[in-house]
Amino acid sequence: MPRVVIADDHSIVRRGLRAIISAEPSLELVGETTSGRETIERVLARRPDVLILDLSMPDLDGIAVIESVKPRLPEMKILILTVHEDQGLLRAALQAGASGYILKRAAESELVAAIRRVLRDEVYVDPAMVQALQGEPKPGTHPDAPAPEALTVREDEVLQLIADGYTNRQVGDLLSISIRTVETHRASISSKLGLRSRADLVRYARRRNLTR
Repeated sequence: MPRVVIADDHSIVRRGLRAIISAEPSLELVGETTSGRETIERVLARRPDVLILDLSMPDLDGIAVIESVKPRLPEMKILILTVHEDQGLLRAALQAGASGYILKRAAESELVAAIRRVLRDEVYVDPAMVQALQGEPKPGTHPDAPAPEALTVREDEVLQLIADGYTNRQVGDLLSISIRTVETHRASISSKLGLRSRADLVRYARRRNLTR
């Protein structure tokens, strides 16, 4: 029976997900987490078949969680469940290793269908976001490749702070912007540069002397 872990910092959302999964006799809920670091620890310990992951998590965002656990648990499917209808975040999540991206406003039946799809090694994208995949850059572009689009001044600032080792929350505090805005900037940077992971972004920044 496929084992599922839920990662979301909102208790109401977790309660709803718990009810949906518990109602499915073919699924087993084996854990719930409320922060990025806790999620990493829990999935490495429980080794679930599916991780249902929110993008906006305390301490580490969803993309950072994917980048941390996917190399160590390559068979685990990661289904992003988010309010963000953002093309950059969708691309960044899939490039990082997520198997699916579904919006929180989706129907319960759609969530269950998405879980089943990713368990069949298929990629699931919320119908409202399908058009966002058009023109998606190929993942794994070499860090030295020229950027197809120039970064904005704010994106340069965000990239420099990421390369200096700051978390998304710390970047937001330093620039006086929300963590959601930081995530959006980071997704846009990844999309423009065609870079998949935080490590690639750091290497890119260092090669261009953007770090302090």
